[in-house]
Amino acid sequence: MSVEQINITLGTAGHIDHGKTALIKCLTGCDTDHLKAEKQRGMSIELGFAPCMISDLEIGIVDVPGHENFIKTMVAGASAIDGVIFVIAADDGVMPQTREHLDILTLLGVKHGIIALTKVDCVSPDHLEVVTTEVQNFLQGTFLENAQILPVSGITGQGFGEFHDALKELIDSIEPKKTDTVFRMPIERAFSLKGYGTVVTGIPVSGSIGKGQEVLLLPKGAKGRVKAIQVYKRTSNTAMSGQCAAINVPLWDYKTIKRGEIVTIDRYFSPQQWCLCKLNILNSCKTRLKTGTNIKFHTGTSEVVAKMYLLKNNTITPGQDGLAQFHFSEPVVVAPGDHFIMRSLSPVHTLGGGQIVEAISQRLKRSKPGVFQEAVARSKAIITEKDFVEYCIKTASSLAANGKEISLRAKVLPEKLNDILVALSSENKILKLTSNLYIHKLTAGEIEEALKNIINDFHHKRPESPGISADRLYQLSGFQKNVFGTMIEYLLSQNKIVERKSRFALPGHRESFTDTQQQLVTRIESVFLDRFFGPPKLEEIARSVSVPPQEVSKALEIMVEQTLLVRIENDLLFHQDAIQQAQKLLTDFIEEEGRLESVKFKYLLDTTRKFAIPLLDYFDRAGVTRRVGNTRYLK
Repeated sequence: MSVEQINITLGTAGHIDHGKTALIKCLTGCDTDHLKAEKQRGMSIELGFAPCMISDLEIGIVDVPGHENFIKTMVAGASAIDGVIFVIAADDGVMPQTREHLDILTLLGVKHGIIALTKVDCVSPDHLEVVTTEVQNFLQGTFLENAQILPVSGITGQGFGEFHDALKELIDSIEPKKTDTVFRMPIERAFSLKGYGTVVTGIPVSGSIGKGQEVLLLPKGAKGRVKAIQVYKRTSNTAMSGQCAAINVPLWDYKTIKRGEIVTIDRYFSPQQWCLCKLNILNSCKTRLKTGTNIKFHTGTSEVVAKMYLLKNNTITPGQDGLAQFHFSEPVVVAPGDHFIMRSLSPVHTLGGGQIVEAISQRLKRSKPGVFQEAVARSKAIITEKDFVEYCIKTASSLAANGKEISLRAKVLPEKLNDILVALSSENKILKLTSNLYIHKLTAGEIEEALKNIINDFHHKRPESPGISADRLYQLSGFQKNVFGTMIEYLLSQNKIVERKSRFALPGHRESFTDTQQQLVTRIESVFLDRFFGPPKLEEIARSVSVPPQEVSKALEIMVEQTLLVRIENDLLFHQDAIQQAQKLLTDFIEEEGRLESVKFKYLLDTTRKFAIPLLDYFDRAGVTRRVGNTRYLK
């Protein structure tokens, strides 16, 4: 029979001694109690992994311990499962860990499962009917309320035919985890294998990894390369999310690796000691929790002590939802959407859990205006990858973000990100400013409004000007240069602003001069035309037109903006006709002679070196000529 591996992993859950391990052995032929102490004590201590054939599909099964002392191990196993075989013994019925395991599974976001009512050979038919009703009542209002309840006996084999059929239905109802995401595997254990070296095991929670690929061990930061992979205890070229996997990385030292560390790929994740979370407190929690409470924080296979800081109120009551920040006693690697469990320190019991919103580098100050509202928006954005990509663009620190920045923050691989960006663009939610720069439509609208307001203010103050210079607009806007430049190009392309005489204006703006201004400009222009290649200075113009220097200065600025005059140096201006004629004389001479010695230019213009040399420098800057020593050539 051919075997098809599918990246789905089921887990057991339930009270101690309700037959979880025996049930898996009947299903798979594997004894998941591999430790000597487990066999001696007759109970699971560590997680057990086993492959399971259902029809022609091979899936993974994780056996978790039921004893209350090993709840942290149960959480580590349940954090990566796609569905649950919830085990309840017919002779015991619902017990304390039955309830706690169901709470934990709910908080971890498990949606699928079936009920194995074990040890039915130990009870009478009447008792079986009573306990079945008890279980149905217990499951009301939970994700398992419509799950099949299947009586089975590991001793007589009763019910295993129906159980296999129900298991097949369960697997068919589960959508395998996507593998086009960033690879990440929380480590369950590490050991050394002769001839191979270090091996780490676990269930990848996202993505896939192949032989020969480079991987990163966090939080240590150690790099290595995958030499070999096993999936469901068989050699494989790849390990995918949702599969029980063993990954061989010889470069690592297994003695330094502990449960809770992460195998991933470079650059996407960094260990942090703060994270923002969506929090749900269980109804069964005995007391109101205060901000600043120390708790045990479980996510993936890690357990760490953390301090909880509520984002809105100072307390949270049983059954309430909220937003909280957690400060970890040591750095932890988490991703948006990860589930977590929080438990009290002593006595130890489950308080609640929820979802990671995002790892953060420092504590958010809840007293700061807008912080809570922003946190709420962020928590809503993690529902889908597309929503979170949109959020990352909308909240980019520089207002716009390139593909690499978006990919790293959103934890989305470039190929998949491109499809999301195309979708967001088609939905008119983001704008593509350049081939690799994106901005949110709302942010672009705010920038557009800000730039247009600056231009409009300039028009009111300087109605005679054709518009504001690019340098002045950039300076007043305060935006980063790449955002400013690309938004200006976008606004020009949309005719939201126009460029006139190398200045920016609103489309409806027209220069308006007073009669006095127009007359003064005309008189000053006459002075410059009379002094064609020997233009006057400010004081000379003021004497010629009998107007105070400050009024002449304003008029000169108008004339520069209108391109009647060209500024060669700070206080050296030429009439535009003089510039054009000087350029023609220069280019005609070089075309005929091949080059021009700088000293000759003053003779061409019949002026002095004081004016000729700055003009030559101007033509160099303008790209008309190129200078070699004291000689000019056409560029």
